[in-house]
Amino acid sequence: MKPKVIQGGRFEDQRGSIAFVNDFDFSNIERFYIISNSQQNPVRAWQGHKLDSKNFYCLSGSFKIHFVQIDDWENPSKDLIIESVLVSELDSKVIHIPAGYANAVESLEENSKLISFSTLPLANVNEDDVRYPSDYWQI
Repeated sequence: MKPKVIQGGRFEDQRGSIAFVNDFDFSNIERFYIISNSQQNPVRAWQGHKLDSKNFYCLSGSFKIHFVQIDDWENPSKDLIIESVLVSELDSKVIHIPAGYANAVESLEENSKLISFSTLPLANVNEDDVRYPSDYWQI
């Protein structure tokens, strides 16, 4: 499976606005996190997942979501191709990153907030989560 963008939309009228992603399927979601990077460290990198799929939605501000497909969990190539997708509070979409990838989230504005939906139960996180140094792949 490859990463994909699940595009949503926005509706505005005199009452305000509604952002939505009607094609996002919540049936496999086990938990969620809200991420706010500090100004001093705007990049949170690199976290790999052997079993967990990640889904990112920007609540405020904007982010770049970077990801690489891992070729070897113990010693991944430093030459892996980094793909990136821009997410913004103005463009309602979910970025789905399947298991088998490492990701990095880069906040582009102060006070940006990103929600991350995870598919793996918390009890299984220890067998899934693989961390790499923040400079392992250069963004």
